Amino acid sequence: MQAGFAMVEAGFTRAKNSINIMMKNLMDFSIGSIAFWAIGFGLMFGATSTGWFGTSGFFLSDFTPDGDPWVLAFWMFQVVFAATAATIVSGAMAERTKFTGYLIYSCVVSGLVYPVFGSWAWGSLFHGNGWLEGFGFIDFAGSTVVHSVGGWSALAGAIVLGPRLGKYTKDGKIKPIMGHNIPLAALGVFILWLGWFGFNPGSTTTADTSIAMIFVNTNLAAAAGACLAMIVSWMKFGKPEVGMSLNGALAGLVAITAGCANVSPGSSIIIGAIAGIIVVFSVIFFDRIKIDDPVGAVSVHGVNGAWGTLAAGIFNMGGTSASIIGVQLLGIAACFLWTFPVTFIMFKIIDKTMGLRVSPEEELEGLDYAEHGGIAYPDFGVATRSGISTVGSPSSGSPSYASAPSAATQS
Repeated sequence: MQAGFAMVEAGFTRAKNSINIMMKNLMDFSIGSIAFWAIGFGLMFGATSTGWFGTSGFFLSDFTPDGDPWVLAFWMFQVVFAATAATIVSGAMAERTKFTGYLIYSCVVSGLVYPVFGSWAWGSLFHGNGWLEGFGFIDFAGSTVVHSVGGWSALAGAIVLGPRLGKYTKDGKIKPIMGHNIPLAALGVFILWLGWFGFNPGSTTTADTSIAMIFVNTNLAAAAGACLAMIVSWMKFGKPEVGMSLNGALAGLVAITAGCANVSPGSSIIIGAIAGIIVVFSVIFFDRIKIDDPVGAVSVHGVNGAWGTLAAGIFNMGGTSASIIGVQLLGIAACFLWTFPVTFIMFKIIDKTMGLRVSPEEELEGLDYAEHGGIAYPDFGVATRSGISTVGSPSSGSPSYASAPSAATQS
């Protein structure tokens, strides 16, 4: 999953920020692993009398009675979910975020924001007992728990940061900023698609025949999402747009994650198809209200995480009812009302103290050189008086698909 996100984000952004993207994805998993071990695991899965978060111990050693290695295996599986929630934000905040500020964010999300909501929905997987679980909330593998937490955090970060320089003209028109390597982004999507076969079937936390339908549902939803996003973008922009199609596959994967174990294959196609449609219009919507999300993370993960969670109730094979739909809506709302305000306040505090956004000069120069002292593609660098300019910069003469304001063509 981490490799896929790194490739998608790097491909959909400019060459001069590639090292920065790699470093953020590396640190999301590295710092996230330590934060989830030290604090997050206990908050998420510790015994609780309130249903709000775990209170019995905060360190992994507290959860290894008699040295049971299966507890460690469970932690290893869960920490990848925590890192995934955190790294979703990287793409939405790409090309303008201070690396030090991002490290603080990554630690807080992995150690606090994600685990607290996770305890509400998944705490009983170990020692916990979340209040949402008590209502019968359905989110098998994390459309809301993982993806909406990441998506709403991404929305908060993008709002606090503001758009990239040159993204909007003085009269408010959208100016596409091209991604430098669409084949790399496509590779990332294929890697994520494969990773989801661990993400969803693995959430059974066992190995039995129940994983067969989960595999099929996961694949069908992704395929339908890609197809419908391609068709809608073709109709809207006159061409089968690659960025929208790639994000359509991811949207289908996100949407089926909640209901992959309790909906039929036919329903999975419908869920994925609707996700593919939603992602196209969602990307356009956020761009029009001047929320600059270079990779479409808010639309793919936040919006379609909510859709997938609702769909898990609508298409539930065990039967649906107004009460089931109500519980799903409650979970969606609870996720937003916890995640967005907390991360928005966190980003504001970072911004007012150590600073969240790089200087205009550093942004123009590229974060690879300004923040890390390197160039991702040294053979293609051009020395200038102000520093280093690399391929993929606005002055590189790249073609512009101005009529197709997708995640790819805006990146």
